Amino acid sequence: MQLHRNPLPPLSRRDALHRIGAGFGSLGLAGLCGNVNTADAAQTSPLAPKAPHFAPKAKHVIQLFMPGGPSHVDTFDYKPMIAKFAGQRPKIVDRKSLRNTKNGLFPSPFGFKQYGQTGKWVSDIFPHTAQCADDICFIHSMHTNIPEHAGAMMMFNLGHLQPSRPSLGSWLCYGLGTENQELPGLVAMSPRAQPRGKAAHWGNAFLPGAYAGVYANIASMKPDSILSDLKNPYLTRAEQRQQADLLTQLNQFDLGRQRQDQKLESSIQAMEMAFRMQFTVPDTFDTSKESKTTLDMYGDSEFAKGCLIARRLVERGVRMVQLSHSVSGYDIAWDTGHGNILHHRELAQKSDQGIAALIRDLKQRGLFDETLIIWGGEFGRAPTSEGQKGRDHDHYGFTVWVAGGGVKSGFTYGATDEFGCSAVANRMHVHDLHATILHLMGLDHEKLTYRYSGLDFRLTGVAGNVVHDIIA
Repeated sequence: MQLHRNPLPPLSRRDALHRIGAGFGSLGLAGLCGNVNTADAAQTSPLAPKAPHFAPKAKHVIQLFMPGGPSHVDTFDYKPMIAKFAGQRPKIVDRKSLRNTKNGLFPSPFGFKQYGQTGKWVSDIFPHTAQCADDICFIHSMHTNIPEHAGAMMMFNLGHLQPSRPSLGSWLCYGLGTENQELPGLVAMSPRAQPRGKAAHWGNAFLPGAYAGVYANIASMKPDSILSDLKNPYLTRAEQRQQADLLTQLNQFDLGRQRQDQKLESSIQAMEMAFRMQFTVPDTFDTSKESKTTLDMYGDSEFAKGCLIARRLVERGVRMVQLSHSVSGYDIAWDTGHGNILHHRELAQKSDQGIAALIRDLKQRGLFDETLIIWGGEFGRAPTSEGQKGRDHDHYGFTVWVAGGGVKSGFTYGATDEFGCSAVANRMHVHDLHATILHLMGLDHEKLTYRYSGLDFRLTGVAGNVVHDIIA
């Protein structure tokens, strides 16, 4: 076949790709999870489902992340002794905090009641979640390394105090792949634009780019604009398919010459996923298709809608969803407890109904037993007062709860001291929590490793123990 010569100067490969790709659209998804074009090639996709190390109890994870540090003694860890010794500073709570406040014990301004067959004490600010107490496993003995937000948040999400580590969800996608090749394996959401610098919390770091997460701003709740540049206004689906195939061929030629190029491999995968997501994302995020009964059960808060979308995502096979409870203009919403702990009431009201609805909805659909829900922040807050009505950070002991996914229901594990300052019984570090999550998903945290820069890295570093006592 004779080719016509182009009288114009030849384009570089980079310029050619740029011109071809311009019609396809950037989709804002570079480096995200991907698939390949044919059914045969799909079997070699890095996100193709993989066999776990052993039989899993859970298939999916939904993390309800409360950035800023919710106060355990004002939510789920009832400590009546604080009121008895109000204003005093017993030796057991005379511990240095981030601000080294010297004030005495500060009783919770919220009431507590007992719920369920277990008689679990829960704060009045979580009345809906309290009704699900018999479905929840409360861990009251969590502790972490430092009482500073950035480091503690990275420890909770990355298992490390520095940002150059893969996230929990990225490790899960690396170890297990995902069940839906038309959606990312990891989706991170919050009701605001992507927080600056927070991508590390759902990122892949040195793992291949296919295992990074996709961020969705759920504030607008418009399915076609939930991700930036989702739609191509210029080309038909068939034309986009042709361009995507051509780009893949060009990249594969280049990859064949270079033999190995992680960024190029990620680009190939991202292009294919971007094409597929144009048609799957709007449907997945379109909650208008839910029944009025379901919508009323969740409520109309932004966080509640995020809970509903989380159910829709795991229902479609997404491996992990991270839903952060941020508010407009403030990433670490629960940190408003510094000035006045009464702000916790407003935050709870915006999240409580959605949390309870998520538990009930998963149960109704037969997804509860295979979906692990994790609720908690990066640390708790001190039982002593900061100023007149606030509380400082407390990393010595705090509460996280888990539900579904193979953990015990209506169970309480560990304890803080009588004032809720420090974990004293069955102490559980964040590394232990991560090891247990991986175990529930069928992964051995000591065997799930990735060699990088001459070292074998893992989510739990050189620490972490599976807490079998909370596993059903």
